[in-house]
Amino acid sequence: MNLKQLEAFMRVADTGSFSRAARELYLTQPTVSAHISALEKELGVRLFVRTTKEVRMSGDGEVLYEYARVMLETEKRIREVFEKKTQNRSRMIQIASSSIPAQYVVPDILLEFHRRHPEDQFRLSETDSARVVEKVEANLVDIGFTGTVLEQKQCQYIPFYKDELVLIMPNTEHYQKILKQEKDIRWVQNEPVIMREKGSGTRREAEKMLEAADVQVNSLNIVASIENSESIKRSVRGGIGITIISRLAAREEIRTGAVLEFPMDMMQTRRNLNLVYNRNTPLSPAAERFVKLVKEMYEKSGS
Repeated sequence: MNLKQLEAFMRVADTGSFSRAARELYLTQPTVSAHISALEKELGVRLFVRTTKEVRMSGDGEVLYEYARVMLETEKRIREVFEKKTQNRSRMIQIASSSIPAQYVVPDILLEFHRRHPEDQFRLSETDSARVVEKVEANLVDIGFTGTVLEQKQCQYIPFYKDELVLIMPNTEHYQKILKQEKDIRWVQNEPVIMREKGSGTRREAEKMLEAADVQVNSLNIVASIENSESIKRSVRGGIGITIISRLAAREEIRTGAVLEFPMDMMQTRRNLNLVYNRNTPLSPAAERFVKLVKEMYEKSGS
C-alpha cells in the first residue's frame, strides 16, 4: 500500500468516476484502476461497487476512506513543514524545454506563474526533446516541455497544447509553381530539405508525418540540420531549401509572405506539446503549483 494508491482511491470516491479521477490526477484510467485493484488485492476486500450507472464505495471502502484521509492530510502537513525548512531550495523549479515550447509557449506560462506565485523561482534551460526527457528521467530537472513523446517508464506526459506542423518554402518562382501544380507532398523528395537536429521533437514528428504520406525519409535530400528555428526560417527565406516547422514559429513569415506554405489538408499535421515529469519522484509543492497552472491555463483556452 502506498500514498499514490490511497490518493487514487480517494479521488475515485470523491468524484464517483475512474475517468474523472484519472484526469484530475494527470494519470491514465488504467493506472488509476491498477492502483485500486492493488489495494483491493492487498486488503482482501472490494472497495467500490461498480454498476453501469455509478461507482460508489462499499462498506469497506468507507472505512478505508477515513484512514486514507488522515494519512494524506498528514503527508500534506509534513510537506508544508519541510518546505518551510528548505524554502529557498524547494521554491526553485528546474525546467528544461525543447525549443518550440521554450520560445513560443513557456514564456506566457512563466509570466502567469510569476504573477500568481511571486515567491517561487524558476530556472529554464533550452535543449532538444530527447535531452529534456533524459534530464527528467535523471531528476536533473523537475519539469520538462517536449514536442513529442519518447517512451520512458519513469516519465508522465501531460498533453497541454495542440501545435501544428507546416511545410514552408522560399517565396520564389520555382516554389510558386509547385504551390499551383502539386496536389500531394511527394514532390519534396526532389527538393533540398532543411531539418531540425536529431533529438528534436519537431524532427521526429515531421518524419512520422512524411512516412505516413509514403515519403521515404531516408531518400530525402537533406542539405542542412539546424538546431535553431530562427536560423531555419532565415535559411528558407534565403532559398537554401524547404522545411517542416511549427506553425507557432513560422506564422509571422507566412502571414507576411516572406515564405510560402504548402497546404497539407489531407495529412495529420497536429501534434501535442507536452509537459513531462518523473512519476517516481514526488514533485515539490512549487512544482505541483506549476503543473496545476499549466493544466488550468490550457483547459480554459481550449488548446
